[in-house]
Amino acid sequence: MFNELTQNDIKKMNEEIDYRISVLRPKIGQEIVEARAQGDLSENADYHAARRAKARNESRIDYLKAMIKTAKIIEPNDNKNEIGIFDKVEIEFEEDGSVEIMQLSTTMRNDPSKNIVSKDSPFGQAVMGKKVGDRILIKVNPEYSYYVKIKSIQKASGDDVDLPIV
Repeated sequence: MFNELTQNDIKKMNEEIDYRISVLRPKIGQEIVEARAQGDLSENADYHAARRAKARNESRIDYLKAMIKTAKIIEPNDNKNEIGIFDKVEIEFEEDGSVEIMQLSTTMRNDPSKNIVSKDSPFGQAVMGKKVGDRILIKVNPEYSYYVKIKSIQKASGDDVDLPIV
């Protein structure tokens, strides 16, 4: 499976890698040297804390590099009439007439508590590529489905996609 990232995501990840290598790594290295100078390492809490910080930093660097290496670059849908990734969609639920704004995202960014929904969810799969005015059946599971109507679409561009990666 590939990580779906924008070009901007990769830029931010590279900046974080550079910061961790050029700023944090030397700082943590200095903390280890200073803690080691305190004496007995078996009971030296500062030394063990610095070693854990070093391990966390190196782990994060490795994680970011792996994310970039396996990334699939995605861009928002340029068709301004169709719903695409990162677009905000105003929908009306037919069963009660309520209206909500949902934003489509990658699986790594979804946060249903903030109405940020994965494009791979039943909702996301149903609305991708649809247009304002479309009536869509959302099949949650074999026992439950509901209809929504697309009221409006707020298009996203690659530069303004700034959802956190979970």
